[in-house]
Amino acid sequence: MHTPEVVIITGAGGGIGEGLARVFARNGWTVVVAEIDRDRGQAVADALPALGGKGLFIETDIRDLASVRAMVNQALDAFGRVDVLVNNAYPTGSAGTTVSGISDERLQGSMMAGFHAVAAAMQAVYPVMAAQRWGRVINMCSLNGVNAHAGTVDYNCAKEAVRTLTRTAAVEWGKDGITCNAVCPGAATPAFRARMAEMPEMMAGIQKMIPMGYSGDPEEDIAPVVLFLASEGSRYLTGNTLYVDGGGHINGVPWKP
Repeated sequence: MHTPEVVIITGAGGGIGEGLARVFARNGWTVVVAEIDRDRGQAVADALPALGGKGLFIETDIRDLASVRAMVNQALDAFGRVDVLVNNAYPTGSAGTTVSGISDERLQGSMMAGFHAVAAAMQAVYPVMAAQRWGRVINMCSLNGVNAHAGTVDYNCAKEAVRTLTRTAAVEWGKDGITCNAVCPGAATPAFRARMAEMPEMMAGIQKMIPMGYSGDPEEDIAPVVLFLASEGSRYLTGNTLYVDGGGHINGVPWKP
């Protein structure tokens, strides 16, 4: 049985990524905190040993494919292996983009960071995972794309492209012992809480439409599912999308820009 040890988490300097890093560390993992913000990324990495794991901060800009590939190479140089890749990072500021109004530059930039960076990271970890006949790729996607929420067209397109990439890799890489799955979370991140403060009535409506009645905590509700997908116990689960959202995907939620 393969004993996984090293996980790369992009965008681990806050929100869902930080919650993932903390839960993996609490379970004894070595966590590569890949983050563009030096102060936040280093702070998260520095906090992980006290939780029972190890942390290494690698400054990573997902808008630059060379930076993404360097992230994987630095992790391999440090630890000699990568067992799990969690593609979580996405640039902020997707609100207010419409199909009719989005510029070519904005759409291209979002697809570069939101889709091409994910593909580059997956390509970079594939050789080592295939060589060890074991690997887990977990891509954080979004209900925005699944439900085609208005006003975030670039985000929707990038995330749905990643879901297709995930399924395709699952088909191609299954023979190598690598599973690939997508997670669509419903999480009360700092950005989500800020939106709640801006639009309390709409956000209250969203909470009511979630069967479990609340948006999940990144560390307590989302991260344990990702940890399972990273484990030996998930070895026969691949090509799937897990909606970790308290049931909010079942009938949709009243989201408007």
